[in-house]
Amino acid sequence: MTYSSVFSQLAPEALSMKLYSTTAKDVELALKNPSGNLDSLLALLSPAAMPYIEPMAQQAAQLTRQRFGANIGLFLPLYLSNLCANECDYCGFSMSNKVKRKTLNSDELAAEMAIIKQRGFDSILLVSGEHETKVGMEYFESVLPLVSRAFNYVAMEVQPLETDQYQRLGKLGVDAVMVYQETYRAHTYVQHHTRGKKQDFIYRLDTPDRVAKAGIDKIGLGVLLGLDDWRLDALLMGFHLDYLENTYWRSRYSISLPRLRPCTGGITPKVELTDAGLVQMICAFRLFNPQLEISLSTRELPSLRDNLLPLGITHMSAGSSTQPGGYMAPDSQLDQFEISDNRPVEQVVEQMKRRGINPVWKDWEMGWVNS
Repeated sequence: MTYSSVFSQLAPEALSMKLYSTTAKDVELALKNPSGNLDSLLALLSPAAMPYIEPMAQQAAQLTRQRFGANIGLFLPLYLSNLCANECDYCGFSMSNKVKRKTLNSDELAAEMAIIKQRGFDSILLVSGEHETKVGMEYFESVLPLVSRAFNYVAMEVQPLETDQYQRLGKLGVDAVMVYQETYRAHTYVQHHTRGKKQDFIYRLDTPDRVAKAGIDKIGLGVLLGLDDWRLDALLMGFHLDYLENTYWRSRYSISLPRLRPCTGGITPKVELTDAGLVQMICAFRLFNPQLEISLSTRELPSLRDNLLPLGITHMSAGSSTQPGGYMAPDSQLDQFEISDNRPVEQVVEQMKRRGINPVWKDWEMGWVNS
């Protein structure tokens, strides 16, 4: 069994009606019993929960401190390539966009890694466009030995792969795989993915199953907030998370909550997610799952990112580039999307410390496991 068989039994329209018919009493009951309760998650994501953001935030901050202390892990994305064989109307890497294309060779990769290491990072997220012939397993297997020797924690966000391929990546040092569904609304998914293998909604939906079966330590879920109703998409991601944790309990899980950002050939959000809505969503997931890792990217403005730090965030990027070769030689023509927080790493770290948050550059060492 994979998640698609479970997902086919859900009734998104009925869940949507329940979201928008939730009452204040339902929210108050949810606040008393939020952990692991999908009905409570629904209530906490509903419009009726908006007046309860303050008590939700207080509970979320307390739970985060209890589980993770005052620590937030820092990571940096390293873009390997912007080649892509898909047509996705919200992404700057989309194959029809007239942008410069680049794939890092070993020398360029080494130069990028040297800059990232110099900035203090020891946790890295490898990102690429989805082009399996030119940026596929052969390429990944050529660069991963270089990367895993330089960094103690390596995550990947690339095209969906097969179970045996994830096993091979794990043996080469991959600790985490991020695979974002973009939207759990199948009809919306079809509208935004018009060419390429990414059109296959079900194959992508079942990717976390394959990652888990391969024994990867951490699996990251996410939706691109704005493609559809963010409340319903977030709830459906909660169902997916609940299934995975109960089925593959040996793996850890994280979520990312990226809002739709401007890019070459991009689109405007179907349903706008306000700052207050983002706060509500982060708090709702923290109350639903106290051990869940929640990542915050540089898509958000500096002031908002600083204020979100105590409310449930466990990992964040800083000083990011969304282009291959962007740390060594920035070129805006290669960007995947626009960044909102352009502060250098030092400024981000300073703000974290002012708020009593400890920046964690390294929290994993393979030698600790193998010793």
